[in-house]
Amino acid sequence: MSDQTMTLDKLYQSMMQNGNLRTTGQASRITFAVLRTLGFNLSRSVKGELAKALPDEFGRELKRGWRLVNIRHRNMTIETFAKDVARNSGNTDVQVGITKTRLVFHYIKALIDDDISRKVARDLSPEVRDLWNAA
Repeated sequence: MSDQTMTLDKLYQSMMQNGNLRTTGQASRITFAVLRTLGFNLSRSVKGELAKALPDEFGRELKRGWRLVNIRHRNMTIETFAKDVARNSGNTDVQVGITKTRLVFHYIKALIDDDISRKVARDLSPEVRDLWNAA
């Protein structure tokens, strides 16, 4: 098992404990849902920088999705963002989406440096930016 796999396993274990999740699989599913949703809402340059700073598995997931017409919503509400996260993780509750998004944002920010974190914050809509900064 590679060091990166061990690190991700530890990260998922920590998320499981701090986020009241039942399994590391659930932590993984929520992480990928947040990364996928985040990827749709970042500019190409910021998404690329963030993907390089994250572990390979996370970077691939951040850049993985596509939409026929990908229009970034500069004024996206946190509820809309959380609804996308919930939908991508197999959940329907927006409040759960917000809570889990905050959890994943916290762990993503722990993996990257402050400069990239500021670039991501500037690239997000105001409500999502506030959640990113609070994480």
